[in-house]
Amino acid sequence: MKIRKEITCPLEIVHDIIRGKWKTVILMQLHYYGKTSLSQLERDIKGINQKMLLEQLRELKEFGLVDKKNYDGYPLKVEYFLTKNKGTKIIKALEIMQEIGQEYLDAKK
Repeated sequence: MKIRKEITCPLEIVHDIIRGKWKTVILMQLHYYGKTSLSQLERDIKGINQKMLLEQLRELKEFGLVDKKNYDGYPLKVEYFLTKNKGTKIIKALEIMQEIGQEYLDAKK
């Protein structure tokens, strides 16, 4: 994932970071359920495949929104979670976006 070189507004950076179909959904899943395994995320997010999930998690980790913990032993265990600063901070914005989306859904009824 690349961030554009010429920026006219800081919001463009955030847009570049969370752009795509799955990133906001992944972030909200991690917010709701806390530390979560890859397989649990894959089960909870309908329509995403493991390759796409791993790619999105890698990008979110690269930007400091998500981190992971590897546990020793067999079977291998990895948990993904929101970072304390950027990861939990962006949730505030996503919750506002979710409220707006709910208002649109309610208006359609």
